[in-house]
Amino acid sequence: MKNEKSIMNSKQQIERSKIPKVFGTANHQQNHLFKHIRLILFGFALMELFSFATCKYGFKDTSPIPAEVKTFRVNYLENKAQYVNPQLSPQLTEKLKQKIINTTRLRQTNSSDAHYDISGYVSQYYTSTTGISNNNASTNRLTVGFHLVFRNSLDETKNFESDVSGNFDFPASQSLSQAEASLNNEMVRNIVDNIFNKIFSNW
Repeated sequence: MKNEKSIMNSKQQIERSKIPKVFGTANHQQNHLFKHIRLILFGFALMELFSFATCKYGFKDTSPIPAEVKTFRVNYLENKAQYVNPQLSPQLTEKLKQKIINTTRLRQTNSSDAHYDISGYVSQYYTSTTGISNNNASTNRLTVGFHLVFRNSLDETKNFESDVSGNFDFPASQSLSQAEASLNNEMVRNIVDNIFNKIFSNW
């Protein structure tokens, strides 16, 4: 009997000795898992922070505008070309406003004391032949010119006037109205980008 009890006690001691090890291993694995989760969450937080900062820098202040400059005004961009495309002026005006709003920190205003005051007009709008095949025109080109007038109310030495232009080719088989319809978005985007770069290239 004593031998049997001794054997039973030994087995119980062995079993009890195993229990802490099982729990210890489980706790260790759990702690290890939590540590990994914390590291992953921390990594995501850093990525979000970096993404936010990059986005803000990339789309709001790609280059430093003087700190004192806060506002801008885009006046209606007129069309003084010999041939007038009636859609061009309003589209240029609105697209330029939106580009400045979306790409800089400046606030739009209609006040005459805006820090940056932008105006101008379409000065050229004409077609020419650029490609000939079998003695016939194969490619025509639409040229659009714009005269920019920029005023800086905080620093008059930064005032300037400049001309920008864009050339847009289209098949000679198309009429001018057809070409205008197919080229409209490209024309507006190109001229707006050129105006924007003239104004903000020296930030």
